Amino acid sequence: MRITIAGAGYVGLVAGACYASTGNTVTIVDTNADRVAMLRRGEVPIYEPGLDDLLKSSIAAGRISFTTDLAEAIRGAEVIGIAVGTPPQPDGSADLQYVRAVATTIGENLNDYAVVVTKSTVPVGTHRIVTAIIREQTDVEFDYASNPEFLKEGSAVDDFLSPERVIIGTESERARKIMEHLYSPFMRQGRRLLFMDAVSAELTKYACNSMLAARISFMNELSRLADAVGADIQNVRMGMGSDSRIGRSFLFPGLGYGGSCFPKDVQALVHTGETHGVEMGIVRAAHEANEKQADVLFDKIATYFNGSLAGKTFAMWGLAFKPKTDDMREAPSLKLIHRLRAAGATVAAHDPEAHEAARTVLGEAITYHVDVYEPLAGANGLIICTEWMEFRTPDFRRVAEQLATPVIFDGRNLYEGEYVNAAGLDYFCIGRPDAPAKTA
Repeated sequence: MRITIAGAGYVGLVAGACYASTGNTVTIVDTNADRVAMLRRGEVPIYEPGLDDLLKSSIAAGRISFTTDLAEAIRGAEVIGIAVGTPPQPDGSADLQYVRAVATTIGENLNDYAVVVTKSTVPVGTHRIVTAIIREQTDVEFDYASNPEFLKEGSAVDDFLSPERVIIGTESERARKIMEHLYSPFMRQGRRLLFMDAVSAELTKYACNSMLAARISFMNELSRLADAVGADIQNVRMGMGSDSRIGRSFLFPGLGYGGSCFPKDVQALVHTGETHGVEMGIVRAAHEANEKQADVLFDKIATYFNGSLAGKTFAMWGLAFKPKTDDMREAPSLKLIHRLRAAGATVAAHDPEAHEAARTVLGEAITYHVDVYEPLAGANGLIICTEWMEFRTPDFRRVAEQLATPVIFDGRNLYEGEYVNAAGLDYFCIGRPDAPAKTA
């Protein structure tokens, strides 16, 4: 099939690479000429395991190409995907200017039947907007399908190639058959291809992300209560997760959720509810709880140092919002860094992949270190912000020897307190007994 995708961001690149891997001819379009030139050279602008190899093999085979000319790429395409950004506006609603612009260009250049597929996360009702814009520009027949992505950063390629389910929102039988054909290579293990109306597909995307965000926020609130009453949130988590009605996923307390999806989608669902006169109280509470969570670890740090952080330096392991990605969007580390710097402290950081992405946000406000132990030298404590595998079993005695103040503040509950303490380190985490605390 001939497929055009508007948007060479995270969703567009992963989808395009995976479609091309099954033999389709894919053209990915982006307005950023530098990004297009980079992709033509086989350079991938984001870190996502497996994506680099997938793109390079399809480029070598001539199955995927990159351009800035959307109008030309539309002509002759059988499937046209919209995968542009929908950034949040101040009121929490999604900004559809890029979606609207792509729809206009589709309408102006469509020269044969195609299925227009929205993969961007868009507000409920966007299918009507896109369809109306295209129909204003052309009499050429087309159909519309909503195809929200459910990719997890760090495992997006595997998620796409072996999906738990694929959701298609369309009322056209012709479009349904084309989408079945497009996804049939990924369904050979009997995975589910779910068809529904477009408005339900749009709402399903927001519903899934908001449900997962609510689980995280609920566990974070429980972790604060566990701190207050002396419970161990790890025991609580295992007790909850063993209930088959609840399950174990997304029950890990920490510094809060971040990334490109949960913060934006939760606020967008709240805004959608307001627009339609429905109070989304649980979803709103999930967002409010998440906004507070980074303060939990900061308060532990400030308490340990008797409220005096000016002149202190802290080593930080992890900057990206989660492991196996370089994504800094809404990363909890950013909130913590801003609070530490406002209190007069400095930060020396290491992240396996996110240094360059962090620089675009923080500039030189912190220092960046390639070696994991380098930022520890003379620091007044180590802060864990991201649960990369390389942080899980460090040499704690080496950590203690290099720190000026032997203390770890663990925002991801990676370690057992007694083990850390045996190396001469104080240890503070989220919702678990501290081991043992002293006043610096």
